[in-house]
Amino acid sequence: MKELLLALCLAMVLEGLIYALFPNGMRRLMQVFLEASEAAIRLTGLGAAAVGLGLIWLIR
Repeated sequence: MKELLLALCLAMVLEGLIYALFPNGMRRLMQVFLEASEAAIRLTGLGAAAVGLGLIWLIR
């Protein structure tokens, strides 16, 4: 459970840094997602989850 909480905190840190370092880029990315279809957003999320799971599998 502790590792899960640490992983969630690390994700928050990384996401916060991305917003802090590239605010205009994140604004443009949000606009792209607002204009994208629900299916495209879902596919992007599933792809990101699969890549993350694959990376965890490789590291462990």
